[in-house]
Order: sequence, then C-alpha cells, then structure tokens
Amino acid sequence: MASLDWLVTVTSFTIFQILFHYLSAKISVCFCNGYQTLTDTKRIEWNSRVASTFHALLVGSLCLYLLWFDDATNADPIWGDPTLVKLNLGIATGYLISDLLLILWYWKAIGDVYFIIHHLIGLYACYYVLVDGMLPYFANFRLIAELSTPFVNQRWFFEALCYPKTSKPNIINGLLMAAIFFLVRIAVMPPYYNKMISAFGTEAFDKLGLKAQLSWIISSIGLDVMNVMWMYKIGKGCHKVLLACRKDKADIQENGKQR
Repeated sequence: MASLDWLVTVTSFTIFQILFHYLSAKISVCFCNGYQTLTDTKRIEWNSRVASTFHALLVGSLCLYLLWFDDATNADPIWGDPTLVKLNLGIATGYLISDLLLILWYWKAIGDVYFIIHHLIGLYACYYVLVDGMLPYFANFRLIAELSTPFVNQRWFFEALCYPKTSKPNIINGLLMAAIFFLVRIAVMPPYYNKMISAFGTEAFDKLGLKAQLSWIISSIGLDVMNVMWMYKIGKGCHKVLLACRKDKADIQENGKQR
C-alpha cells in the first residue's frame, strides 16, 4: 500500500471521526431545530448517519466520475491502472474503519450485526485494490450502491423527528429511496456479473490466483445477498405506507360523504 493511499485512508478516518464527534451536532443545530429534542441515543445515531450521508455522496459521485472517465480501468477492469480508484477506495476505507469502531463503541445505540458483516466484507474487498492493485473497475463499481444511502438515512431522520409515515415528505423520500436502491443495488447486478463472467478464463483472470478469485466472487455474492434482503424490507415498508395512505384517503372521502 503506497504512502499516498495510507495518507488518504488516515485523513478520511480522521475527518469522519471529527464529523461524527463535533461537526454533525453543529451543522444539525443550524439546519434542524428538532436535533436538540433528541435523546442522547438518537443523537449518536443521527451523527452516525450524517457521516454516512456525507461519505455516500462523496464516494458515490467519485465512483460515477471514474466509471465514465477513467479509461485505464475501463479498458482493463482487472489490472487497469488503479491510481484514481485507490483514492476513492482510500476514502471509503477510512470511513468504513471509522464507522466500524463507532458501531462497536456505541453498540447499544447503533449496534447492528449486518452492518458489521457489510463493513468487513467491504474492507476485505478494498484490501485487494489498495495493496495489490487488483480488480479496480469492479471495486469501484460496487460503490455505486452508496448513492442510495442518503435516502435511507433521510427516512431515519424523518422518523427521529416524528414525521408521520404518511406525510408527503416521507412518502416522496420513501418512493425515491426504493427506486434509487433498486437502480444502484439490484438493477446493476446483471451488468456487474456479466462483466465478471466475461473475465473468466482470460489471462488477466488467471493471473489473480485462486484466493483472489474466490474472494472476489464470494464477497460480491455476500454483499448482494444483503442488498436483496434490504430491498425486500424496503419494498415491504413502501407497500405498508402506500396502503396506509390509501386507507387515510378512503377514510377522508367516507367522512366527507357522511357530512
């Protein structure tokens, strides 16, 4: 791992720790009066999700830029020059380590086994690119999934601020969350695995070695199993909210007729 990659990772870790412990509260108080009414436990999760949202917007945007304009990794997805991708993964690695430590330290407030598994798989995948320069295109491609995170966090923010589930902001965010989550985590699976399968049997694939090959395949499948589970939960949640909205609308119309 080059010194620049270490520097990016350590800087990222430091920034996200500062964001969680200090900046989130200051920013939230300025833009949301409801933050001051939250319990200490909810403030911990709030600050964690502010850091998560900032990370998702930053790495997700860089991911799209690299997928569109990084010719080196697009031309050779397995061994293409990973320099620019390493910068993005360095930021992601710093965040993942920061968030992992926060989850363990504040386990009663934000502990979640699935997030522990998700972060560990993500860190393991980043290792191959940062240390050995392998699979830069595929590692960066996985970061598209982060673009759904701001909407997931916003749903929690609305809930923490006691917005009704059938309120207009909640419904709009919920529909956007479901749509974006599907696009960046589920709909991208066919092109991702098609690209993966097309690499099988090539000289570049054989050069990876069995350990890296299995790690790549298993980590990809593991992450997508969790994505499918989360998509199912989001879909169920959206369905319940839409049914509740329909029921409220029907009740209003019924009351209007009775009058």
